Amino acid sequence: MSEGGAAVSPTVTGWDEAGVECWCCGNQLPEASMVRLGSHPEAAVCLSCAHFVHKEARAREDAARPSSIGRLRDVLRSGRHLVVDHGWHRLPVVGPGLRWLGRFLP
Repeated sequence: MSEGGAAVSPTVTGWDEAGVECWCCGNQLPEASMVRLGSHPEAAVCLSCAHFVHKEARAREDAARPSSIGRLRDVLRSGRHLVVDHGWHRLPVVGPGLRWLGRFLP
């Protein structure tokens, strides 16, 4: 970490030109679309996978420390799973709204 709190990632020749492979999904993306792991800057995760990992971590925290807010997040997660299981997020009329809403839910 730098003094300002921002993560410092090493510059390696070729990263910016060819893109970086996400350690989670394997997609090749530009460096600007990657998150580097603190003490392991060689590990890069794309923003989509970083959001997924954050949601999984929040779910585990909620399971480890039950609370009313955690239960509310569990209900919202159950709703998300219901929508995805039924494929409603792919419907032409309500799909875009559900996908937009999903960005703001746990």
